[in-house]
Amino acid sequence: MLCIDVRGVAPVPELPDIHVYVESLERVLRGSALVRVRLVSAFLLRSVDPPLDALHGRAFRGAHRLGKRIVLRFDGDLHLVLHLMIAGRLQWKKPDASLGGRIVLAGFDFERDGVPLGTLVLTEAGSTKRARLHAVRGAAALAEHDPGGLEVLDPDVEVADFAASLRAENHTLKRALTDPSLFSGIGNAYSDEILHRARLSPFIRTAAASDAVVARLFEATRAVLAEWIERLRAEVGDGFPSKVTAFRPEMAVHGRYREPCPVCGDPVQRVAFAKREFNYCATCQTGGKLLADRALSNLMRGDWPRTLEELELRRRRGREGPGSGTSRSDTSQ
Repeated sequence: MLCIDVRGVAPVPELPDIHVYVESLERVLRGSALVRVRLVSAFLLRSVDPPLDALHGRAFRGAHRLGKRIVLRFDGDLHLVLHLMIAGRLQWKKPDASLGGRIVLAGFDFERDGVPLGTLVLTEAGSTKRARLHAVRGAAALAEHDPGGLEVLDPDVEVADFAASLRAENHTLKRALTDPSLFSGIGNAYSDEILHRARLSPFIRTAAASDAVVARLFEATRAVLAEWIERLRAEVGDGFPSKVTAFRPEMAVHGRYREPCPVCGDPVQRVAFAKREFNYCATCQTGGKLLADRALSNLMRGDWPRTLEELELRRRRGREGPGSGTSRSDTSQ
């Protein structure tokens, strides 16, 4: 099941989801060999050399995360690099599983000790196919797929390393956290949760962030990501991830527009931009100040409510406030 937000944008799998995918792949593929790759969509494969059949028969040597990418390692220093993008998802199915259906892109057949083990099926919902598969040989070729962001959960990473990445460019905190060249694997959903945990406005500029603010954000980032990995790990158990979504009822603010903040009880707010939106709690993060929605604030021509109190007053008077449209509801496809 794939959840879609009100703007028709599916949630991108982020660090906790990819981490648990990798753990599951390590478990189910241990001691196996890749029999063959069955491509359903020719657009999925974005590389030429080595050819896919160079990996056929190769022993599986492990999996790891590279940003938001999944890397499968094989004998001969060969790798499959899979970027799920927005709507790509993996399923573990019985051996030689059928690859019928409009959303199926590829199947990866594995065996163990000469006995068929199962098929890793890649699907992608929606008409726009963005998922990518690269076959690469050697460490140098693999490194070309690394966006270079800091691995915040690395035990050797300290607050000074985090600060250096955060302040490398003068972005908002929201943009910095989601820049893959600065921080690895963090996207829209978990950056919302991190900023809420740190009680920081998404619009604070990194150049203006004090050392105390940076330290608070560092601790919140590590805590939120680690907690969600544990949560998703417990959800999957001995199975394989089947509910990969960034919209989860246990989240504090992301995807919870107008629902009560679990800390203060005030309604969660949103900022819509382009084809996306993010969420925050005005009371916990901005001192009660509402962050302007660009599209609606332009329409209202300066008549934007600045605080929660002003917003509530307008609603009581029956006037239209910001974001008065339908809140996000999950649908599936």
